[in-house]
Amino acid sequence: MSGKQKCASKVISQKMIADGIYDMWLEADFAGDVVPGQFIGVYTVNKAALLPRPISICEADRKGSAIRIVYRVVGTGTAEFALYGPGDYIMILGPLGNGFPLDEAEGKNVVVMGGGIGVPPLLETVKRLSEKKTPGPGEINAVMGYRSRDTFLSDEFSKYAGLYIASDDGSVGVKGNVIDALKESGKKPDLIFACGPMPMLKGIKSYAEENGIKAYLSLEERMACGVGACLGCVCRTKEADSHSHVKNARICTEGPVFDASILDL
Repeated sequence: MSGKQKCASKVISQKMIADGIYDMWLEADFAGDVVPGQFIGVYTVNKAALLPRPISICEADRKGSAIRIVYRVVGTGTAEFALYGPGDYIMILGPLGNGFPLDEAEGKNVVVMGGGIGVPPLLETVKRLSEKKTPGPGEINAVMGYRSRDTFLSDEFSKYAGLYIASDDGSVGVKGNVIDALKESGKKPDLIFACGPMPMLKGIKSYAEENGIKAYLSLEERMACGVGACLGCVCRTKEADSHSHVKNARICTEGPVFDASILDL
């Protein structure tokens, strides 16, 4: 089975794992098709909210046909999702967008870098990288940035990668941002996969360019249709888009993951 599907998905479990951060497992027949970095559109029951909320896929249980989403409550839509419990059904569309090119990681020193709610989609990324790891050169490390010591998912990252943490207030790890933590770690990546707020991604793009490192960035952006029809989520690029013929790209279809070198951030 391949391609995106719209379906009523049964909630397997849900819990709050940090202040305003919820962790939900959903039944999904398309779990086996998920590429790390992809997302789903989640629909509200409230018919006044016509558009689905884009939420990244944190994990995919390919054998159990289930996916995990970890999201922050930021408005009425996500507040509604937080009320769901086991046995409830929620309408979803997915998998959407593209993902990280894991094949490029073979034999390389890879660092995944996440900040805030950009942390969750990188968990499946490091899991898959660890599965593909073969004896020889190359290692996998994760650098995660948090506001404080509320470091959701960090214990799970440590199962698959060397873990380094930055926090805004210095309560855990390195005080500062993910670039500060990467420098402190002494790790020299050949390849970076990153997801997080735009200021963080701009910093990573600059760092990668200055140090000759290949980087792929997953852009967080408010999306509307989720399927590339409305042009509501575009980012500036250095090349003309074949759809609009101007220098931009639709994050929901050409992205959310982009080669950093083509982005004009």
